[in-house]
Amino acid sequence: MDLSAVQWRKSSHSGDNQGDCIELANVPGVVAIRDSKSPDGPVLLIERHEFRRITATIKGY
Repeated sequence: MDLSAVQWRKSSHSGDNQGDCIELANVPGVVAIRDSKSPDGPVLLIERHEFRRITATIKGY
């Protein structure tokens, strides 16, 4: 999947910290996740319904 044109974003809570952040991108059917320290590194693709489930679980802690 070509992700060269997607708009990556990170949390506004990250500030200028370039070390401990992940970035997200909306891609048709999935959410793409990458490490902000390594923008050319691997990308994790998660189906939207699974991403919602994961974030709901994290918010529950």
